[in-house]
Amino acid sequence: MKILKFIFFVTTCVLGNNKHDGNKTFTDLETERFSQQIEAVKSMIASGSYNSKIAFFMDMRIKSGKNRFFVYDLENNKIIDEGLVANGSGSETDVRGELKFSNEPNSNCTSLGRYAIGKSYILKGLDQTNNNAVKRMIVLHSYSAVPENEQDYYIALSHGCPMVNEVFFKRLEKIIDSSKSSIILNVYY
Repeated sequence: MKILKFIFFVTTCVLGNNKHDGNKTFTDLETERFSQQIEAVKSMIASGSYNSKIAFFMDMRIKSGKNRFFVYDLENNKIIDEGLVANGSGSETDVRGELKFSNEPNSNCTSLGRYAIGKSYILKGLDQTNNNAVKRMIVLHSYSAVPENEQDYYIALSHGCPMVNEVFFKRLEKIIDSSKSSIILNVYY
């Protein structure tokens, strides 16, 4: 019964807190994937010295023209903000919308996994899939070519960094700068 209540709660949180597009719906599979990511991050935070109130999530299965960067309130179990985020140009494949990922320097790819992000906006990779992030100079940053609102087309590409629009970055900046400890960013596919 607890698991059913949890799934209902997360589904309500995800579907009930979409700020930008009232028509967006999440499939059961997307909701389940997101719930699993939240639980994994909560477990990690419980055993470390990371921010226990806020976490960031990037769902790379969502096309780049749609909101796929989520700011999640871990205490109240809800999405409190969301925005567009570019993927690395090296992650593009011959099939539009299908991505590949790499941790290799100079790959220009997005890397999957959990990162710690602090006031410098440098991403420190915490997993084998992203432990070269500092060496690759992966940082959270803004870029004027990333649109503020969802689009029906793909957006600009980065060199592997999570790149957001300037307005969304200012909101993220406030969260990061006011945090006393690093925030977990979980990039998953």
